[in-house]
Amino acid sequence: MSTLPRLSRRDWLKLSAAGVVAHSASGWLENLANAAAGSPIRKRACILLWMNGGAAQTDTFDLKPGHKHGGPYKEIATNVPGIKIGEHLPRVAKHVDRMAIVRSMTTKEQDHQRAAYYLRTGYLPQGGIQYPALGAALAKEMGDDSAALPNFVSIAPAPYLSPGAYSSGFLGPRHQPLFVGNTGFGFGQQRAYEQLLKVQDLVPPREVADRQVDSRLDLLRGLQGDFEARHPGVSPQSHREAYQRAVRLMKTDARKAFDLHEEKDALRDAYGRNLFGQGCLLARRLIERGVPFVEVTLSSVPGAPQGWDTHDRNFDQVKALCNVLDPAWSTLMKDLQDRALLNSTLIVWMGEFGRTPIVNGQRGRDHFPDAWTTVLAGGGIKGGQVYGKSTPDGMKVAEKAVSVPNFLATVTQALGVDPTKQNMSNVGRPIRIADAGSKPIKEVLA
Repeated sequence: MSTLPRLSRRDWLKLSAAGVVAHSASGWLENLANAAAGSPIRKRACILLWMNGGAAQTDTFDLKPGHKHGGPYKEIATNVPGIKIGEHLPRVAKHVDRMAIVRSMTTKEQDHQRAAYYLRTGYLPQGGIQYPALGAALAKEMGDDSAALPNFVSIAPAPYLSPGAYSSGFLGPRHQPLFVGNTGFGFGQQRAYEQLLKVQDLVPPREVADRQVDSRLDLLRGLQGDFEARHPGVSPQSHREAYQRAVRLMKTDARKAFDLHEEKDALRDAYGRNLFGQGCLLARRLIERGVPFVEVTLSSVPGAPQGWDTHDRNFDQVKALCNVLDPAWSTLMKDLQDRALLNSTLIVWMGEFGRTPIVNGQRGRDHFPDAWTTVLAGGGIKGGQVYGKSTPDGMKVAEKAVSVPNFLATVTQALGVDPTKQNMSNVGRPIRIADAGSKPIKEVLA
Protein backbone atom coordinates (compact mmCIF):
# COMPACT_ATOMS: atom_id res chain seq x y z
CA MET A 1 0.00 0.00 0.00
CA SER A 2 1.28 3.49 -0.81
CA THR A 3 2.50 5.64 2.05
CA LEU A 4 2.19 8.85 0.02
CA PRO A 5 -0.36 11.44 1.24
CA ARG A 6 -3.84 11.61 -0.29
CA LEU A 7 -4.13 14.46 -2.80
CA SER A 8 -6.45 17.34 -2.08
CA ARG A 9 -8.43 19.14 -4.77
CA ARG A 10 -5.93 22.02 -4.62
CA ASP A 11 -3.04 19.57 -5.15
CA TRP A 12 -4.75 18.15 -8.23
CA LEU A 13 -5.22 21.64 -9.62
CA LYS A 14 -1.56 22.46 -9.13
CA LEU A 15 -0.64 19.16 -10.71
CA SER A 16 -2.67 19.82 -13.84
CA ALA A 17 -1.50 23.42 -14.08
CA ALA A 18 2.05 22.18 -14.09
CA GLY A 19 1.30 20.14 -17.17
CA VAL A 20 1.84 16.74 -15.63
CA VAL A 21 -1.64 15.47 -16.44
CA ALA A 22 -0.47 15.25 -20.02
CA HIS A 23 2.36 12.89 -20.88
CA SER A 24 5.56 14.51 -19.60
CA ALA A 25 8.07 15.44 -22.28
CA SER A 26 10.84 13.79 -20.30
CA GLY A 27 8.76 10.76 -19.39
CA TRP A 28 10.05 10.76 -15.85
CA LEU A 29 6.72 11.15 -14.05
CA GLU A 30 5.33 7.95 -15.46
CA ASN A 31 8.64 6.19 -14.91
CA LEU A 32 8.66 7.09 -11.23
CA ALA A 33 5.40 5.27 -10.67
CA ASN A 34 4.80 2.06 -8.75
CA ALA A 35 3.68 1.03 -5.32
CA ALA A 36 6.03 2.23 -2.59
CA ALA A 37 8.19 -0.46 -1.02
CA GLY A 38 10.77 -0.67 1.72
CA SER A 39 14.32 0.31 0.79
CA PRO A 40 17.57 0.01 2.71
CA ILE A 41 18.97 3.14 4.25
CA ARG A 42 21.30 4.85 1.83
CA LYS A 43 24.88 4.94 3.10
CA ARG A 44 26.69 6.04 -0.03
CA ALA A 45 26.08 7.73 -3.37
CA CYS A 46 27.62 7.48 -6.82
CA ILE A 47 28.40 9.98 -9.59
CA LEU A 48 29.23 8.44 -12.95
CA LEU A 49 31.20 10.69 -15.31
CA TRP A 50 30.45 9.06 -18.65
CA MET A 51 32.92 9.81 -21.47
CA ASN A 52 30.71 9.28 -24.49
CA GLY A 53 32.59 7.78 -27.43
CA GLY A 54 35.49 6.31 -25.47
CA ALA A 55 38.35 8.45 -24.15
CA ALA A 56 41.93 7.99 -25.34
CA GLN A 57 43.77 6.47 -22.38
CA THR A 58 47.16 7.23 -23.97
CA ASP A 59 46.35 10.97 -23.86
CA THR A 60 44.78 11.12 -20.39
CA PHE A 61 45.82 8.57 -17.75
CA ASP A 62 48.21 6.13 -19.43
CA LEU A 63 50.64 8.08 -21.57
CA LYS A 64 53.48 6.41 -23.48
CA PRO A 65 56.23 9.05 -23.55
CA GLY A 66 59.06 8.34 -25.94
CA HIS A 67 57.12 5.72 -27.88
CA LYS A 68 55.87 6.33 -31.42
CA HIS A 69 52.33 5.68 -30.14
CA GLY A 70 52.67 8.35 -27.49
CA GLY A 71 51.66 11.41 -29.46
CA PRO A 72 52.65 14.99 -28.66
CA TYR A 73 51.35 15.23 -25.10
CA LYS A 74 53.62 15.30 -22.07
CA GLU A 75 53.21 13.70 -18.67
CA ILE A 76 52.80 15.84 -15.57
CA ALA A 77 53.32 15.01 -11.93
CA THR A 78 50.35 14.52 -9.60
CA ASN A 79 50.02 14.97 -5.86
CA VAL A 80 51.09 11.33 -5.49
CA PRO A 81 54.83 10.78 -6.05
CA GLY A 82 55.48 8.48 -8.99
CA ILE A 83 52.06 8.78 -10.61
CA LYS A 84 51.89 10.89 -13.74
CA ILE A 85 48.98 11.73 -16.05
CA GLY A 86 48.35 13.84 -19.16
CA GLU A 87 49.34 17.49 -19.28
CA HIS A 88 45.80 18.68 -20.04
CA LEU A 89 44.48 17.48 -16.67
CA PRO A 90 46.53 19.67 -14.30
CA ARG A 91 43.71 20.28 -11.82
CA VAL A 92 42.65 16.65 -11.71
CA ALA A 93 46.30 15.83 -10.98
CA LYS A 94 45.89 17.53 -7.59
CA HIS A 95 43.30 14.94 -6.53
CA VAL A 96 45.02 11.69 -7.51
CA ASP A 97 45.53 10.88 -3.83
CA ARG A 98 41.79 10.11 -3.77
CA MET A 99 41.86 8.11 -7.02
CA ALA A 100 42.55 4.56 -8.14
CA ILE A 101 43.58 4.63 -11.80
CA VAL A 102 42.81 1.28 -13.44
CA ARG A 103 45.11 0.96 -16.48
CA SER A 104 44.29 -2.64 -17.34
CA MET A 105 40.68 -2.69 -18.52
CA THR A 106 40.12 -5.17 -21.32
CA THR A 107 37.06 -6.25 -23.29
CA LYS A 108 36.26 -7.59 -26.77
CA GLU A 109 33.55 -5.07 -27.66
CA GLN A 110 34.53 -2.26 -30.03
CA ASP A 111 31.11 -1.32 -31.37
CA HIS A 112 29.63 1.76 -29.66
CA GLN A 113 26.20 0.24 -29.12
CA ARG A 114 27.32 -3.09 -27.69
CA ALA A 115 30.21 -1.64 -25.71
CA ALA A 116 28.09 1.10 -24.13
CA TYR A 117 25.47 -1.47 -23.20
CA TYR A 118 28.13 -3.73 -21.68
CA LEU A 119 29.83 -1.04 -19.62
CA ARG A 120 26.59 0.49 -18.43
CA THR A 121 24.75 -2.74 -17.55
CA GLY A 122 27.54 -5.26 -17.00
CA TYR A 123 25.97 -7.64 -19.51
CA LEU A 124 26.09 -8.12 -23.26
CA PRO A 125 22.76 -7.97 -25.13
CA GLN A 126 21.32 -11.45 -25.35
CA GLY A 127 17.95 -13.06 -25.90
CA GLY A 128 14.99 -11.12 -24.66
CA ILE A 129 16.48 -10.09 -21.32
CA GLN A 130 16.19 -6.37 -20.68
CA TYR A 131 19.17 -5.71 -18.42
CA PRO A 132 18.98 -2.57 -16.27
CA ALA A 133 21.56 0.18 -16.38
CA LEU A 134 23.94 0.15 -13.43
CA GLY A 135 22.37 3.37 -12.16
CA ALA A 136 18.94 1.75 -12.00
CA ALA A 137 20.24 -1.36 -10.22
CA LEU A 138 22.16 0.65 -7.64
CA ALA A 139 19.41 3.21 -7.16
CA LYS A 140 17.04 0.35 -6.40
CA GLU A 141 19.34 -0.82 -3.62
CA MET A 142 20.30 2.58 -2.22
CA GLY A 143 17.24 4.69 -2.97
CA ASP A 144 14.31 5.90 -0.92
CA ASP A 145 10.84 5.48 -2.42
CA SER A 146 9.42 8.13 -0.12
CA ALA A 147 11.83 10.80 -1.37
CA ALA A 148 10.52 13.66 -3.50
CA LEU A 149 13.49 13.52 -5.86
CA PRO A 150 14.04 10.55 -8.20
CA ASN A 151 16.70 8.05 -7.19
CA PHE A 152 18.47 7.98 -10.57
CA VAL A 153 19.19 11.12 -12.60
CA SER A 154 20.97 11.14 -15.96
CA ILE A 155 22.34 14.54 -17.00
CA ALA A 156 23.02 15.27 -20.69
CA PRO A 157 22.69 11.61 -21.73
CA ALA A 158 23.39 10.33 -25.24
CA PRO A 159 21.04 7.33 -25.57
CA TYR A 160 20.55 7.40 -29.34
CA LEU A 161 22.99 4.63 -30.30
CA SER A 162 22.27 2.40 -27.30
CA PRO A 163 18.94 3.32 -25.67
CA GLY A 164 18.85 0.09 -23.68
CA ALA A 165 22.03 1.15 -21.90
CA TYR A 166 20.07 4.01 -20.30
CA SER A 167 17.02 1.98 -19.30
CA SER A 168 15.85 0.46 -16.04
CA GLY A 169 15.23 -2.74 -18.01
CA PHE A 170 13.49 -5.52 -16.14
CA LEU A 171 13.50 -3.48 -12.92
CA GLY A 172 10.58 -1.53 -14.36
CA PRO A 173 9.54 2.12 -14.63
CA ARG A 174 9.91 2.79 -10.94
CA HIS A 175 13.69 2.80 -11.39
CA GLN A 176 13.83 4.60 -14.73
CA PRO A 177 16.16 7.62 -14.70
CA LEU A 178 15.02 11.20 -14.89
CA PHE A 179 16.70 12.57 -18.03
CA VAL A 180 17.89 16.17 -17.74
CA GLY A 181 19.31 17.84 -20.85
CA ASN A 182 18.53 14.93 -23.15
CA THR A 183 18.76 15.67 -26.88
CA GLY A 184 19.27 12.04 -27.83
CA PHE A 185 22.62 12.24 -29.59
CA GLY A 186 24.67 14.05 -26.96
CA PHE A 187 25.84 16.48 -29.64
CA GLY A 188 25.31 20.20 -30.08
CA GLN A 189 24.15 20.86 -26.52
CA GLN A 190 26.64 23.38 -25.24
CA ARG A 191 25.13 26.71 -26.21
CA ALA A 192 21.76 26.13 -24.54
CA TYR A 193 22.98 24.51 -21.33
CA GLU A 194 21.00 26.81 -19.02
CA GLN A 195 17.74 25.78 -20.66
CA LEU A 196 18.70 22.13 -21.03
CA LEU A 197 19.41 21.72 -17.31
CA LYS A 198 15.94 22.86 -16.34
CA VAL A 199 13.28 20.28 -15.53
CA GLN A 200 10.02 21.21 -17.21
CA ASP A 201 6.66 21.53 -15.46
CA LEU A 202 7.92 22.14 -11.93
CA VAL A 203 6.44 25.65 -11.79
CA PRO A 204 2.73 25.99 -12.67
CA PRO A 205 1.90 28.31 -15.61
CA ARG A 206 -0.66 31.06 -15.21
CA GLU A 207 -2.48 30.68 -18.51
CA VAL A 208 -5.07 28.13 -17.39
CA ALA A 209 -7.90 29.29 -15.16
CA ASP A 210 -8.74 27.27 -12.08
CA ARG A 211 -12.25 26.43 -13.34
CA GLN A 212 -10.79 25.04 -16.57
CA VAL A 213 -8.32 22.94 -14.64
CA ASP A 214 -11.11 21.80 -12.35
CA SER A 215 -13.26 20.48 -15.18
CA ARG A 216 -10.29 18.78 -16.86
CA LEU A 217 -9.29 17.06 -13.66
CA ASP A 218 -12.84 15.93 -12.97
CA LEU A 219 -12.85 14.35 -16.41
CA LEU A 220 -9.44 12.77 -15.86
CA ARG A 221 -10.36 11.35 -12.48
CA GLY A 222 -13.56 9.93 -13.86
CA LEU A 223 -11.74 8.26 -16.72
CA GLN A 224 -9.08 6.93 -14.38
CA GLY A 225 -11.69 5.53 -12.02
CA ASP A 226 -13.50 3.77 -14.84
CA PHE A 227 -10.27 2.37 -16.22
CA GLU A 228 -9.04 1.09 -12.87
CA ALA A 229 -12.40 -0.56 -12.21
CA ARG A 230 -12.16 -2.43 -15.52
CA HIS A 231 -8.40 -3.08 -15.40
CA PRO A 232 -7.24 -3.45 -11.78
CA GLY A 233 -3.55 -3.96 -11.31
CA VAL A 234 -0.16 -2.37 -10.79
CA SER A 235 -0.04 -0.36 -14.02
CA PRO A 236 -2.99 1.99 -13.41
CA GLN A 237 -1.99 2.34 -9.77
CA SER A 238 1.50 3.26 -10.90
CA HIS A 239 0.15 5.89 -13.27
CA ARG A 240 -1.92 7.49 -10.52
CA GLU A 241 0.94 7.38 -8.03
CA ALA A 242 3.25 9.08 -10.53
CA TYR A 243 1.14 12.18 -10.30
CA GLN A 244 1.15 12.01 -6.53
CA ARG A 245 4.95 11.93 -6.62
CA ALA A 246 4.91 14.92 -8.94
CA VAL A 247 2.77 16.95 -6.55
CA ARG A 248 5.08 15.98 -3.72
CA LEU A 249 8.07 17.34 -5.62
CA MET A 250 6.23 20.53 -6.53
CA LYS A 251 5.16 21.15 -2.93
CA THR A 252 8.61 20.70 -1.38
CA ASP A 253 11.91 22.50 -1.59
CA ALA A 254 13.32 19.47 -3.42
CA ARG A 255 12.62 21.11 -6.78
CA LYS A 256 15.10 23.83 -5.89
CA ALA A 257 17.87 21.30 -6.43
CA PHE A 258 17.63 22.10 -10.13
CA ASP A 259 18.02 25.86 -9.60
CA LEU A 260 21.73 26.46 -10.17
CA HIS A 261 21.26 30.18 -9.67
CA GLU A 262 21.32 29.49 -5.94
CA GLU A 263 25.05 28.83 -6.26
CA LYS A 264 27.68 31.54 -6.11
CA ASP A 265 28.99 32.79 -9.45
CA ALA A 266 32.55 31.98 -8.44
CA LEU A 267 31.70 28.32 -7.89
CA ARG A 268 29.74 28.09 -11.13
CA ASP A 269 32.71 29.62 -12.94
CA ALA A 270 35.06 27.09 -11.33
CA TYR A 271 32.97 24.17 -12.62
CA GLY A 272 32.88 25.73 -16.08
CA ARG A 273 30.03 27.54 -17.79
CA ASN A 274 29.12 24.67 -20.07
CA LEU A 275 26.76 21.70 -20.05
CA PHE A 276 29.19 19.23 -18.46
CA GLY A 277 30.53 21.67 -15.88
CA GLN A 278 27.11 22.82 -14.76
CA GLY A 279 25.92 19.22 -14.96
CA CYS A 280 28.59 18.25 -12.43
CA LEU A 281 27.43 21.08 -10.18
CA LEU A 282 23.86 19.83 -10.49
CA ALA A 283 25.09 16.33 -9.64
CA ARG A 284 26.59 17.64 -6.40
CA ARG A 285 23.34 19.41 -5.53
CA LEU A 286 21.35 16.23 -6.13
CA ILE A 287 23.74 14.03 -4.16
CA GLU A 288 23.62 16.57 -1.35
CA ARG A 289 19.85 16.20 -1.27
CA GLY A 290 19.91 12.42 -1.08
CA VAL A 291 19.80 11.22 -4.69
CA PRO A 292 21.90 8.02 -4.66
CA PHE A 293 22.95 7.81 -8.32
CA VAL A 294 23.66 10.63 -10.77
CA GLU A 295 25.49 10.40 -14.07
CA VAL A 296 26.86 13.26 -16.16
CA THR A 297 27.84 12.71 -19.79
CA LEU A 298 30.69 14.56 -21.49
CA SER A 299 30.08 14.43 -25.19
CA SER A 300 30.18 17.23 -27.73
CA VAL A 301 32.17 20.37 -26.88
CA PRO A 302 33.39 23.23 -29.09
CA GLY A 303 36.34 21.84 -31.04
CA ALA A 304 35.24 18.22 -30.50
CA PRO A 305 31.78 17.84 -32.07
CA GLN A 306 31.78 14.02 -31.85
CA GLY A 307 32.83 13.88 -28.23
CA TRP A 308 35.52 11.31 -27.40
CA ASP A 309 35.02 9.46 -30.69
CA THR A 310 38.21 11.03 -32.04
CA HIS A 311 38.83 9.20 -35.31
CA ASP A 312 40.44 12.36 -36.72
CA ARG A 313 42.29 15.31 -35.18
CA ASN A 314 42.53 13.32 -31.96
CA PHE A 315 45.01 15.58 -30.21
CA ASP A 316 43.13 18.80 -30.89
CA GLN A 317 39.85 17.22 -29.81
CA VAL A 318 41.21 15.58 -26.65
CA LYS A 319 42.66 18.92 -25.59
CA ALA A 320 39.28 20.60 -26.09
CA LEU A 321 37.52 17.87 -24.13
CA CYS A 322 40.05 17.98 -21.30
CA ASN A 323 39.64 21.75 -21.08
CA VAL A 324 36.04 21.02 -20.08
CA LEU A 325 36.68 17.85 -18.05
CA ASP A 326 39.57 19.15 -15.95
CA PRO A 327 37.90 22.10 -14.17
CA ALA A 328 34.57 20.31 -13.78
CA TRP A 329 35.92 17.09 -12.30
CA SER A 330 38.48 18.74 -10.05
CA THR A 331 35.95 21.27 -8.74
CA LEU A 332 33.48 18.46 -8.11
CA MET A 333 36.10 16.66 -6.00
CA LYS A 334 36.90 19.79 -4.00
CA ASP A 335 33.27 20.79 -3.62
CA LEU A 336 32.32 17.36 -2.30
CA GLN A 337 35.29 17.41 0.07
CA ASP A 338 34.42 20.89 1.36
CA ARG A 339 30.88 19.70 2.10
CA ALA A 340 32.04 16.48 3.80
CA LEU A 341 30.46 14.41 1.02
CA LEU A 342 33.50 12.94 -0.72
CA ASN A 343 33.99 10.12 1.76
CA SER A 344 30.47 8.87 1.04
CA THR A 345 30.40 9.58 -2.70
CA LEU A 346 32.04 7.31 -5.25
CA ILE A 347 33.03 8.95 -8.55
CA VAL A 348 33.43 6.67 -11.57
CA TRP A 349 35.16 7.94 -14.73
CA MET A 350 34.69 5.71 -17.76
CA GLY A 351 33.47 5.36 -21.33
CA GLU A 352 32.61 2.38 -23.48
CA PHE A 353 36.23 1.57 -24.43
CA GLY A 354 39.56 3.27 -25.11
CA ARG A 355 41.31 4.47 -28.27
CA THR A 356 44.01 2.82 -30.35
CA PRO A 357 47.59 3.58 -29.35
CA ILE A 358 48.35 3.61 -33.07
CA VAL A 359 47.56 6.97 -34.65
CA ASN A 360 45.71 6.64 -37.96
CA GLY A 361 46.18 8.61 -41.18
CA GLN A 362 43.80 11.35 -40.04
CA ARG A 363 45.80 11.98 -36.87
CA GLY A 364 43.06 10.16 -35.00
CA ARG A 365 42.69 7.19 -32.70
CA ASP A 366 40.11 4.48 -33.38
CA HIS A 367 38.04 2.19 -31.14
CA PHE A 368 40.19 0.06 -28.85
CA PRO A 369 38.87 -2.40 -26.22
CA ASP A 370 42.08 -4.41 -25.65
CA ALA A 371 43.81 -2.27 -23.00
CA TRP A 372 42.39 0.97 -21.63
CA THR A 373 41.74 2.99 -18.49
CA THR A 374 39.00 3.79 -15.99
CA VAL A 375 39.22 5.75 -12.74
CA LEU A 376 37.55 5.32 -9.35
CA ALA A 377 37.65 8.14 -6.81
CA GLY A 378 36.28 9.19 -3.46
CA GLY A 379 34.15 7.08 -1.15
CA GLY A 380 34.95 3.41 -0.71
CA ILE A 381 38.21 3.65 -2.68
CA LYS A 382 41.83 3.36 -1.58
CA GLY A 383 43.24 6.33 -3.45
CA GLY A 384 46.70 7.33 -4.57
CA GLN A 385 47.38 4.25 -6.66
CA VAL A 386 47.56 2.81 -10.15
CA TYR A 387 46.12 -0.66 -10.61
CA GLY A 388 47.25 -2.78 -13.52
CA LYS A 389 49.58 -1.96 -16.37
CA SER A 390 49.59 -1.92 -20.16
CA THR A 391 52.57 -2.84 -22.33
CA PRO A 392 55.07 -0.12 -23.32
CA ASP A 393 53.36 0.23 -26.70
CA GLY A 394 49.91 0.28 -25.07
CA MET A 395 48.60 -2.55 -27.23
CA LYS A 396 47.94 -5.13 -24.51
CA VAL A 397 47.44 -5.52 -20.79
CA ALA A 398 50.71 -6.45 -19.15
CA GLU A 399 49.58 -6.92 -15.56
CA LYS A 400 46.33 -7.47 -13.64
CA ALA A 401 43.74 -7.53 -16.40
CA VAL A 402 40.32 -6.20 -15.32
CA SER A 403 37.11 -7.36 -16.97
CA VAL A 404 33.92 -5.32 -17.11
CA PRO A 405 32.07 -7.58 -14.61
CA ASN A 406 34.97 -7.33 -12.15
CA PHE A 407 35.12 -3.55 -12.50
CA LEU A 408 31.38 -3.12 -11.93
CA ALA A 409 31.49 -5.55 -9.01
CA THR A 410 34.14 -3.26 -7.53
CA VAL A 411 31.91 -0.24 -8.02
CA THR A 412 29.01 -2.05 -6.39
CA GLN A 413 31.08 -3.26 -3.44
CA ALA A 414 32.55 0.21 -2.88
CA LEU A 415 29.01 1.51 -2.50
CA GLY A 416 28.18 -1.07 0.13
CA VAL A 417 25.91 -3.07 -2.17
CA ASP A 418 26.31 -6.83 -2.52
CA PRO A 419 27.22 -7.49 -6.19
CA THR A 420 25.78 -11.01 -5.91
CA LYS A 421 22.31 -9.63 -5.11
CA GLN A 422 19.75 -11.00 -7.58
CA ASN A 423 16.69 -9.46 -9.22
CA MET A 424 14.04 -11.34 -11.14
CA SER A 425 14.30 -10.59 -14.87
CA ASN A 426 11.54 -10.16 -17.41
CA VAL A 427 12.08 -13.74 -18.62
CA GLY A 428 11.71 -15.24 -15.16
CA ARG A 429 15.41 -15.76 -14.48
CA PRO A 430 17.17 -14.27 -11.44
CA ILE A 431 20.00 -11.99 -12.55
CA ARG A 432 22.86 -10.76 -10.35
CA ILE A 433 23.74 -7.06 -10.20
CA ALA A 434 27.25 -8.06 -11.30
CA ASP A 435 27.63 -11.03 -13.64
CA ALA A 436 28.19 -14.46 -12.12
CA GLY A 437 31.83 -15.19 -11.44
CA SER A 438 32.81 -11.54 -11.11
CA LYS A 439 35.02 -10.49 -8.24
CA PRO A 440 35.66 -7.01 -6.84
CA ILE A 441 39.23 -5.70 -7.04
CA LYS A 442 40.19 -5.90 -3.39
CA GLU A 443 43.32 -3.79 -3.79
CA VAL A 444 41.38 -0.64 -4.70
CA LEU A 445 38.66 -0.95 -2.07
CA ALA A 446 39.08 1.05 1.12
